[in-house]
Amino acid sequence: MSSSSIDARRLSAVDLQTEKITDRYLFRMLGQFLAPYRGSLALVFVGLVIVSILSTALPYLVQQAVDGPIAAGDLDGLIPFGLLYFGVVIAIFVLRFGYIYLLQTVGQNTLRDLRARLFEHILRQDMRFFNVTPVGQLVSRMTNDIDALTELVSTSVVMVATNMVTLIGIIIAMLLINARLALIAFIVLPVMIGSTVYFRKRIRQASNRYHRLVAEKLAFLNEQFSGMLVIQLFGRQAVSRAGFKEKNDAYREVHTDLRDYYTWYASTLQVLITLGLALVLYAGGEGVFAGWVTLGMLIAFVDYTRRMFEPIQNLAEQIAQVQTALSAGERLARMLHVEPSVEEPAQPAATAGVALTVEFDHVTFAYEEGHPVIQDLVLHIPAGQRVAIVGATGAGKTSLAGLVGRFYDVTQGAVRVGGVDVRQISAAELRRMVTIVPQNPYCFTGTIAENISLFDTAIPRERIIQAARTACASRFIERLPQGLDTPLLPGGANLSQGQRQLIALARALLHHPDSILVLDEATSSIDTETEEDIQTGLHRVLQGRTSIVIAHRLSTVRQVDRILVMQRGKIVEEGTHDTLLTLDGLYAQLYQRQFIESEEAI
Repeated sequence: MSSSSIDARRLSAVDLQTEKITDRYLFRMLGQFLAPYRGSLALVFVGLVIVSILSTALPYLVQQAVDGPIAAGDLDGLIPFGLLYFGVVIAIFVLRFGYIYLLQTVGQNTLRDLRARLFEHILRQDMRFFNVTPVGQLVSRMTNDIDALTELVSTSVVMVATNMVTLIGIIIAMLLINARLALIAFIVLPVMIGSTVYFRKRIRQASNRYHRLVAEKLAFLNEQFSGMLVIQLFGRQAVSRAGFKEKNDAYREVHTDLRDYYTWYASTLQVLITLGLALVLYAGGEGVFAGWVTLGMLIAFVDYTRRMFEPIQNLAEQIAQVQTALSAGERLARMLHVEPSVEEPAQPAATAGVALTVEFDHVTFAYEEGHPVIQDLVLHIPAGQRVAIVGATGAGKTSLAGLVGRFYDVTQGAVRVGGVDVRQISAAELRRMVTIVPQNPYCFTGTIAENISLFDTAIPRERIIQAARTACASRFIERLPQGLDTPLLPGGANLSQGQRQLIALARALLHHPDSILVLDEATSSIDTETEEDIQTGLHRVLQGRTSIVIAHRLSTVRQVDRILVMQRGKIVEEGTHDTLLTLDGLYAQLYQRQFIESEEAI
């Protein structure tokens, strides 16, 4: 696909793996990030050209010295050539140091800008994106791919440009000095260029496969290590080992392909370089005897020929970096072109002072087309009403919670909060109006207090303590030696699932105390003793507050104003706990099946 067609439409998260990106588009994208550093790049280019000209002059100085003072036996006449040669070498050193320093600075600044842009772009994505994009792939894009692309800017580009300018300068100098001998030296150039084109395509393809496998391997390892408890409990080490072996073998195979291409390319160039030098020596030697080549000219041409082949030979090494960087650029471009399926409204609706109601107006929703998880749902929750939603796994309860917070957009119908379609409310405002305690809360590396405040240092500690007490998290926190200052491992690994959910509830109460509260199975992993503590706090929190409780514990749902029973994406029963039991329908079946021994959970 051409870059113009890429610009004409957004990519979906599925397109992320398959979209074709052209080199032209990649360089144009990179140019946008380099634009702020045009001045530095201009100085780099000037220095590069001057260095190339000076480097090209060195063999010419040798020729003049050999054919002049050395041929005449004039030792004093050789001194100016020696001093000039030394001065040119010093100038090349200073200029090369300067432009490489500038380019490295530009490269690091570009890395910073690109990484910040990509991180900001990922933060804008909706949950559908994160559902289909492995964490390992995101980490690989943020680290390996950006590093590879920055290497293209800070090293590979300047080396390729230096070699190209040097090559052009050498060709011009050789033609001016002796066109006949130059044409002989150029005989192998078409073959070298053809070899470069041939291997470039194959190295690019292998590099794409290589980095795709790296991302897949990272995602696999992340999943296996995260699920190690399940693997060991069920004795699935052999399956895990086989899966890793498959990916490790595929990684080795593509790495072997890359090595073979590099080896063949470098070896082919070396043979051609040797052949080119042999042709120059033979033809030049004959020319010296015939009188159409001087000895100094032959010495200069041997040096020029070596210098001419050197840039092409360097491509054998640089082409690997360039192709790796372009492959990384393809993946970054694809990701940067994926736009959220949940779009911000162009003109957000005003919501100040609206009553916090929730309405589902004939809502149908599907994660995959043709497979709806919610079907023609009609629901109205008045402001201040507490509603519980129960049902078997897969009934659509969690999906309903996600639609209220607009983690996804409905397929048909509309979800309204405060009488306003959530698609017309800005994301920031909707987060203020609706607070969701997720089914699997996440704790960050830091203290318990920092996790409740979400690292907002402006929040007084007294408010953090109060939120923890209201959520009944203070009981287990006070048992810890460091209390609120207890450091947590990544993901809150040193806490139980129930304790993490209590922290998540305290977090929600602290940041949005007056919003609609959605408890998405937030008490499903809390033990009976902990739940007894939390019910008193929840009763106070939910009283008079628009609330949606998605839970499997009877003690939670019995204190609400209304219970909705979902089955296959539809509300099939509605009423209070006692009313629904007398109906002897699905709710009663769930109660009899799961909670006959205890009325502490549903």
